[in-house]
Amino acid sequence: MSNAKDVTDSSFGTDVLASEKPVIVDFWAEWCGPCRKLSPILDEISVQYGEKVEVVKVNVDDNPAIAAEYGITSIPAVYLFMDGAVKSTVIGARPKQFFEKEFADVLS
Repeated sequence: MSNAKDVTDSSFGTDVLASEKPVIVDFWAEWCGPCRKLSPILDEISVQYGEKVEVVKVNVDDNPAIAAEYGITSIPAVYLFMDGAVKSTVIGARPKQFFEKEFADVLS
């Protein structure tokens, strides 16, 4: 479905919190239609801005601990992490231009 790296409860600390680059985390689930629509948009961002930011996915059904830790109650939920902390959140599927504007600090 996506070329973004799958991150799990056990790998979240290493893959996201300890990352040297900013990380866009897509909290999603297989059954979520808007999540499936968002996936190609985040893949484009990953390809276009991969030298500046990592894009990863967390399946909330398979990784309930990390979803609970960040209070994920609606998906898709896209969080931008920098230096181990949440810097921005977007709930719902949005067009690519929205994410480019929302995350302009790390993408430009």
